[in-house]
Amino acid sequence: MVRLTSLTNVVQKTSVDLVQMFEPIRADLEEVEREFERQVRSKVDVIPEIGRYIQQSGGKRVRPAVLLMASRLCGYTGPRAVLNAAVVEFIHTATLVHDDIIDQAEVRRGRSAVHSRWGNDVTVLAGDFLYINSMAMALTQDTLDVVRMLCDVTLRMIEGELYQLTKNGDVEITEDEHFDIIRRKTAYLFGGCAQIGAMLGEAGPEKEAALREYGFSLGILFQLVDDLLDFTGEAEALGKPIGGDLREGKITLPIIHLRAHGGPEADALVRQIVRDGAVSPADWGRLTAMLAEHRSLDYAQTRANEYGEAAKRHLLVFPEGPERDALMGLADYVIARDR
Repeated sequence: MVRLTSLTNVVQKTSVDLVQMFEPIRADLEEVEREFERQVRSKVDVIPEIGRYIQQSGGKRVRPAVLLMASRLCGYTGPRAVLNAAVVEFIHTATLVHDDIIDQAEVRRGRSAVHSRWGNDVTVLAGDFLYINSMAMALTQDTLDVVRMLCDVTLRMIEGELYQLTKNGDVEITEDEHFDIIRRKTAYLFGGCAQIGAMLGEAGPEKEAALREYGFSLGILFQLVDDLLDFTGEAEALGKPIGGDLREGKITLPIIHLRAHGGPEADALVRQIVRDGAVSPADWGRLTAMLAEHRSLDYAQTRANEYGEAAKRHLLVFPEGPERDALMGLADYVIARDR
């Protein structure tokens, strides 16, 4: 099995490291959780019920943490950071709820997906509630510049989901097309989180752009590691079946590289798995062996490393300090994560 290594050393990051990195904003993250709970209150009982279920499902709250830490890096510690961190968590959660329906995923973070418990009809509307409520929250306290950016990011995410659907099952998707999907579905929200921190801190155009690019690179890194974990992770750690992307017809970077370098045998096996929507243990063994033989996982890891290093370079415009160290350390954590 290929092991994901740190960008800067051989230290393996753990969830404890993440807790340590986020310690300066621990109280703010707890307030984000309380704000999330407040905002899903409704006289329609199923809405808070689903909200509690989503919160109890866990999640690392990386996107809110990026926003909060970027705000502190730029000198802002007021209540608007918590509000906007809750907004981006609402947006992210809405996309997960809808994605699981689209992908027909039965499991999310080791538990039944929301639609598996409440059905597609209720879950679609619950996702819509989260989307609309996120913008309502932003409008209560924030400037139109922030709201416009959040709307733009959300539209790009929806465009990315639609674009991915048009490419679902297309084994001939190019690397450029795959990266376009990643940028829309994942990177723009990460970039927006970091940029909002700079906007709240009134850091100026140069630092605002630097944080936006940091978040953007971190988002691409995050998704590339997800691509890898679909082939190298442990199902128990991931909280979902291994190889789900390929069985669902999603062609990710390791497979794109394998098809380009693995010859007819690799191409035929990939097409068979996508066509059948299933893979036998023997064929999975063949596939993983070919991924190793043709260094396709190494290639995807190299690209991930590149984006991790790029993310950290963008932070060099800021002086050294615990906030900058935490954001840099987050890139190392992402590359080393196992779930």
